[in-house]
Amino acid sequence: MRFHSVARQAGLVVAVAALALGAGCAKKDDSEVQASGVKLVEAGKLTVCTHLPYPPFQSKDASGTVTGFDVEIMDLVAKDLGVQQTIIDTPFEGIKSGQDLNTGKCDAAAAGMTITAERQKVMNFSDPYFDATQAMLVKTGKSYKTLDDLRGRKLGVQAATTGRDYAKKFEAEKGLKLVEFEDLAAQQQAVANGQVEAAINDLPVWSEYLKKNPGGFQVAAEFDTGEQYGFSVKKDGNPELLKKINEALAKAKQDGTYDKIYEKWIGKRPSA
Repeated sequence: MRFHSVARQAGLVVAVAALALGAGCAKKDDSEVQASGVKLVEAGKLTVCTHLPYPPFQSKDASGTVTGFDVEIMDLVAKDLGVQQTIIDTPFEGIKSGQDLNTGKCDAAAAGMTITAERQKVMNFSDPYFDATQAMLVKTGKSYKTLDDLRGRKLGVQAATTGRDYAKKFEAEKGLKLVEFEDLAAQQQAVANGQVEAAINDLPVWSEYLKKNPGGFQVAAEFDTGEQYGFSVKKDGNPELLKKINEALAKAKQDGTYDKIYEKWIGKRPSA
């Protein structure tokens, strides 16, 4: 009887030890996908989807490193989480549709992306972090000043963007011939080689292009569309990360870090 009792006690100790070990393993596994209470798709990294190139918000420098306005803001979020930001270059359609977030390709998207009602149906946006507007780029010397001047002529737009959506509104009315390009670089090249007479995209993008190509191009018109950019996370899937992004934005605006990043990549920030 005593023997059986000892055996049962020994078995109990082994069972308890096994449970403790299992609990320890579970805790470790859980910690590998979390940082400061935020779930991440990969341990130790804040994985961010973007679509390159889109300077000054994100583009590769001479060394191949992705830099830009959005990159530095998201670095602040990663720092608060105690992890490193890693960036995935992916087609904008997958970002805009929410697919990249839903499939776990990335934790967040930072792609100079305008907050729209349609996009809010498929992803959750942070507080706005940048006021944007659309503009029309032409080669220097061209006489085009308005969309009316482009009647019957080719206007370049970037696929899946609000610039494309804006141009589509006036396509029939103003007799525009829209030519769609997958990315900004192709759109810029089309203006340069005369494939299109003009192109519409966000004003800061053209401003950056003019800095790097002085004298050859000009912004012929601006269209005040009242747009605002936001970072995005999976729809109703990562509220902790969304909170961290908003906290990092608020802190950066309060302590002056946002203004420094803005001036570095965009220029002097307009007065509120």
